[in-house]
Amino acid sequence: MTDTTNPKLDPHPGGNTEKDPSDWVSGDDAMTGAQASYLKTLSEEVEAPEAFEDNLTKAEASRRIDQLKDRQNAP
Repeated sequence: MTDTTNPKLDPHPGGNTEKDPSDWVSGDDAMTGAQASYLKTLSEEVEAPEAFEDNLTKAEASRRIDQLKDRQNAP
């Protein structure tokens, strides 16, 4: 029997797909290039250049990105 479900296409993925950045195994690693680029862009868009620092960890960058996205989407 072949399983035809594709979790990549599931509009409601399982509850374990999101973890708090402080629980990440690699959270203490340096932020990725993609995170740095996105964080820089967001910090410029919401006029908060102080939010960008080039020495953040993956977890710190993720939290700042979330905070800036919230500010960006605030009314």
